[in-house]
Amino acid sequence: MKRESNKPGGLVIVDKPSGFTSHDVVAKMRGMARTRRVGHAGTLDPMATGVLVLGIERATKLLGHLALTEKEYVGTIRLGQTTVTDDAEGEITASKAAHGLAREDIDAGVGRLSGAIMQVPSKVSAIKINGKRSYSRVRDGEDVEIPARPVTVSSFVVHSAHEAEAEDGTPVTDLLVSVECSSGTYIRALARDLGEGLGVGGHLTALRRTRVGPYKLDRARTLDQLQAAVDDTEGEGLPVMPLGDAAAAAFTRWDVPEAQARLLLNGARIPMPRFEGSGPVAAFGPDGRFLALVENQGGKAKSLAVFAV
Repeated sequence: MKRESNKPGGLVIVDKPSGFTSHDVVAKMRGMARTRRVGHAGTLDPMATGVLVLGIERATKLLGHLALTEKEYVGTIRLGQTTVTDDAEGEITASKAAHGLAREDIDAGVGRLSGAIMQVPSKVSAIKINGKRSYSRVRDGEDVEIPARPVTVSSFVVHSAHEAEAEDGTPVTDLLVSVECSSGTYIRALARDLGEGLGVGGHLTALRRTRVGPYKLDRARTLDQLQAAVDDTEGEGLPVMPLGDAAAAAFTRWDVPEAQARLLLNGARIPMPRFEGSGPVAAFGPDGRFLALVENQGGKAKSLAVFAV
């Protein structure tokens, strides 16, 4: 197992602004952290705001595992209009009056989109079809068909419904919603499907991600706040969550005795206890050092990534 460099690393929890792509935020962070080795644990659409988890240096090895965790959102769904992107950034393709919708019908539609469902992602998305991003195919005028895939919507709640009038005069109903879901769930696809099920069409007009796994909005900082911390010569610099803290928050912790820790770091598959749940486990040495992410394979620890140097 190849070990990581000894450069410091950690996570930065960003409160992404609207209008920025996830790549834009990564580019900003590369400048702040003065390294090109920066990545993110799952994208956010440009329109969306909220929690974007970035990894710096060795922490980039955590990102692929963090991206698989559950996420939480709050947003606004507009019933009565359909757009090409399933959100407010796209051209309106159809309008239908959506006043007077019964709350029980809305709740029933939400219920059909809750739990383990098959979801067709939005056509204007980053999903690759035969090696090319779906949004690129749509921009080129192609009629894209994306197969449905399984996702889990563990909570989909409508907090309020407000009748309004769209800019083109269409009577619409705006829903304030919150969603907890598995990785890979498209909230704008939920908006599209809810509107379609109610017979009036729908799209997402606002979205804010409030949690990625254990990392919540109260830990996030805006780009301006992060830049101010970097520019403050008397401060502590960029607020980076250390690797060990990040791993302990996101994964089951396994404290390994010294002798076994040495074997683990030398590539040996040491005996590993069974832990409740599934997924990677964070192995820590007796001195508190974060050693590696491991998984149980036949009762032995298989290293997924080694972090101690």
